[in-house]
Amino acid sequence: MELTKAEFDLSEIEYVSYGGEHHLPLIMDLVDQELSEPYSIFTYRYFVYLWPQLSFLAFHNGKCVGTVVCKMGDHRHTFRGYIAMLVVIKPYRGRGIASELVTRSIKVMMESGCEEVTLEAEVTNKGALALYGRLGFIRAKRLFRYYLNGVDAFRLKLMFPRMDPPNYHESTNATYFTDHEMTPGADSVTNELEFHADMHGN
Repeated sequence: MELTKAEFDLSEIEYVSYGGEHHLPLIMDLVDQELSEPYSIFTYRYFVYLWPQLSFLAFHNGKCVGTVVCKMGDHRHTFRGYIAMLVVIKPYRGRGIASELVTRSIKVMMESGCEEVTLEAEVTNKGALALYGRLGFIRAKRLFRYYLNGVDAFRLKLMFPRMDPPNYHESTNATYFTDHEMTPGADSVTNELEFHADMHGN
């Protein structure tokens, strides 16, 4: 029987970064259950193998209850982060777990020299739009019939202050973005991000 929101304390939630192949089935199960877009195992491996430091999982008493999967790379002369998948199972929503997962990924992107972060979200997904709005994302573009189910998407964007990136390209095998980005069917400074992560909500 699934727990209700009142039956767990946030202090019981453990957040871990992607730790290897044993985490992959957990991520796949969550995304397959909760998001509308289908993905192959090759899509998951593309993200977690190239950018394991950007993927995080949330556990409660040993059970995986949420995950975020991201990537980063050069895109049209901008070093950009991209949030590909964000899932928290229903009994655990509305308690700040999604905010904490996203915030952890965004912090790594900032530390790696990203100038912005983008993602797509269904125009009907009010919870996701509210979550990202609280974190400082703006609606940059509407993408008509973007998803396989025919629903439109908003492209959301978060801008960081301009700064010199670390030697990312010298220390990692950076992968470049393409014009068409893979997406789920789902503030500019560290102190603000920490504040938002503590807020209740999605």
